[in-house]
Amino acid sequence: MEKKALTQAPIHDLIADRWSPRSFDPEFILGDEEVHSLMEAARWAPSCRGEQPWKFVLFSKSDATIFSQALNCLSISNQDWAMDAALLIITTTNRYYRHNDQENGYAHYDLGAASENICLQATSMGLAAHQMGGFSKDDARELAQVPENYDILSVIAIGRPLDLDQTREELKEREGAARNRLPLEEIYSVNKF
Repeated sequence: MEKKALTQAPIHDLIADRWSPRSFDPEFILGDEEVHSLMEAARWAPSCRGEQPWKFVLFSKSDATIFSQALNCLSISNQDWAMDAALLIITTTNRYYRHNDQENGYAHYDLGAASENICLQATSMGLAAHQMGGFSKDDARELAQVPENYDILSVIAIGRPLDLDQTREELKEREGAARNRLPLEEIYSVNKF
């Protein structure tokens, strides 16, 4: 399904086309080449001092047992639709710089940039990505064996989006709703806040 952003100024189509659907093709499985492309996009995201503090833990639907365990880390409302995604990604970032073990105050920012690269790469490949905050960090940490010095920020569901006419009835209203953003003049100012 296409839901191009209605912008107040021109932006690149890749950005305008990116959105977060909840309706994925339940039969679609991502291949290794597609997964590598998504991770390569993350690898080239900007980061403070080139630190690349992120680490992504991937759970593919091709391994139904572990995928189900990752799915169980999500809130019930997210499980309902994410079960049809092809890939779940737990996003993590190291709180400390590698070169001096000091706290990296930009680690979360850097992970956000890498995660957005994944989302844009997915869009460019005809896929869709939906980032989620509704999940248990404790369960995700235990399942993925994430070290304590890494913060877990989100889970990203990736898959092939369905057209609205193929979408399950209970998701159609949300999927078909217009995209909504604050007006441009409310998100920036010049010279003072």
